[in-house]
Amino acid sequence: MNAFNVYVRECFSAVGDIVIKSMMGGYLVYFNGKLIGDIGDEELFLKRTPTSDRLLAYSELRYPYEGSKTLMHVFDRFEDTDLISELLEGMYKELPEKKPKKARKL
Repeated sequence: MNAFNVYVRECFSAVGDIVIKSMMGGYLVYFNGKLIGDIGDEELFLKRTPTSDRLLAYSELRYPYEGSKTLMHVFDRFEDTDLISELLEGMYKELPEKKPKKARKL
């Protein structure tokens, strides 16, 4: 895991469990089991929810990778612990629950 990913995990882990998984050349970021964003090219992209749209209204909206159909917030306020806490807690409530895995057919 690169230094930026470690930094993101350290900044966000004070609020809850942060897991960063490698996926197709980038990384997926999970907060307490829910997908909240992507990391690519040393940038953190967070999903758009009512909370992220309100708290990150100033932020740049960009596609996290070529071919993406989802505009996401580019997050850069890693020292603002109050913002991170309010943001992650609000996003967690608004994002859908993880779908249960289907049983494999034998």
